[in-house]
Amino acid sequence: MKLVKFTNKGIYCIPGKFYLDPWRPVDLAVISHGHGDHAKWGMKKYLCHHFTKPILKIRIGEDIEVQSLGYNEPIMINGVKVSFHPAGHIVGSCQIRMEYKGFVTVFSGDYKVQDDGISTPFEVVKCNEFITESTFGLPIYNWLTPQQYSDQMKSWVESNREQGKTSVFIGYSLGKAQRIMKSVEGMGKIFVHSSIGRLNEAIESVGVKLPEYETVLFNDDLKMVKNEIVIVPPALLDSNMIRKIPNRATGLCSGWMQVRGSRRWRSADAGFAISDHADWNGLLDTVKATGAEQVHVTHGQIAVFSKYLNEIGIKSDEVKTNFGDEEESSAKEEEPIKKTETEAETK
Repeated sequence: MKLVKFTNKGIYCIPGKFYLDPWRPVDLAVISHGHGDHAKWGMKKYLCHHFTKPILKIRIGEDIEVQSLGYNEPIMINGVKVSFHPAGHIVGSCQIRMEYKGFVTVFSGDYKVQDDGISTPFEVVKCNEFITESTFGLPIYNWLTPQQYSDQMKSWVESNREQGKTSVFIGYSLGKAQRIMKSVEGMGKIFVHSSIGRLNEAIESVGVKLPEYETVLFNDDLKMVKNEIVIVPPALLDSNMIRKIPNRATGLCSGWMQVRGSRRWRSADAGFAISDHADWNGLLDTVKATGAEQVHVTHGQIAVFSKYLNEIGIKSDEVKTNFGDEEESSAKEEEPIKKTETEAETK
């Protein structure tokens, strides 16, 4: 059974005649989550989870045609039974399950097996064929528990306050920023950049409760943030905007911070290895738990992870996609999604 094929537009469901997170314009795009490398402008129609719908409206456009579903709520598309299952990556993120004539393929999108207290926790989905990411598919990547990294971050905030410093956390606006808020909840006032504030409003509009926060405009007098907690997107790390915060200490939150040689480590006062992706053991445990007879490995450490799966007896191959790492592409974060190569290709 061949249920999907990998094309230059994206991952295509053959009998269903739809695409999964396509990077070029198509008639129907089934979207795993709202990050810019998975949800692009230019599709005639989108299908996503209820929680992702307001995020797409903000990031792609209010006028897009989008249908949404809940988790475990099946829909038939040209004879293919399609359903969404929690991926634990960010709010609204899904694994996409497709069943046709008894054969099941699951596309993971991006996923995280840790429960961050905000996103719907990851759910293992049994399948014949599994398409997995491999962003952190190397044995060196093993995350602390949410309680452990929360303790680290709170201790850092306390230390900064003792020195009269404002704690400025750097994290991606969608997903990471909300985890930072949850991790330091109860430590005092939390201020967020407007790009994070807009996404927080979209997340709260579907009933997801976030810790209390205030949106700060960097044209304002920033005295109010003194000794408090500020969260900004990575694009601001070396900007004049962040320099307006007096006596600041910056802490970069990214899975890449587990490697001290990371280029961005040198630009911050501290680094916290927090990721919205599964670590090495999370990836391995998930692949095994699906029971899949065939695994396709996409973006990230594709070659290493696929090779290892084959060595332990799990049939695997490498697949090239246009999905990337939103943590590393943060410089593009504030660009509207529609201003991508997709738009250029339609002209």
